[in-house]
Amino acid sequence: MTALHPQPRPHSRIRWRTPVTMVVLLGILVAGAWWGWKSLISSSAEPTCVEQKLPNNRLVPKQVVLNVYNGGAKAGSASRVAEVLKKRGFNIGKVANEPKGDKVDVAELRGASESAPELVLVAGQLNQKAVPVADGRTDHTVDLVIGAGFGSVKLKGLPSVAVPAGSEVCLPVVHPSQAIPSGQNPN
Repeated sequence: MTALHPQPRPHSRIRWRTPVTMVVLLGILVAGAWWGWKSLISSSAEPTCVEQKLPNNRLVPKQVVLNVYNGGAKAGSASRVAEVLKKRGFNIGKVANEPKGDKVDVAELRGASESAPELVLVAGQLNQKAVPVADGRTDHTVDLVIGAGFGSVKLKGLPSVAVPAGSEVCLPVVHPSQAIPSGQNPN
């Protein structure tokens, strides 16, 4: 006699993994598109510099944004020089190793043009002659790159530089400086 065994019923198991994965990926896609759109429409292109007439036709350190880079000097040299120049009133932007990795013999000043008043003012702070490099930058900041042969800054630097009467100078937009987090060496 044969026993009748009931046939197992096929499970109507729903496969949830694929639809859930698709919903998650669609959510990520929508969130990325929303973020991109918001970034596009709310971008605030600030001016890099502002044309101004200078009082008394003099450019002073507080009107100059200066980046100090170490281009081959001892570790910590850029931060020491930046600290001295900050005490003289310069707005210090970045203090770091030279971004392109270039090595400099003594010192190099980079700015909008070789005769720009901001370059002349920074050059008046140095004991050694710095090589001026005009890179045509539009924000009128100055990069001071110090090398292995750099000695020091003058005890009393140039307090101001004369600009032609009635002329306007493009001064960089000064942002409040951010403190370097504890334990991080900028050099």
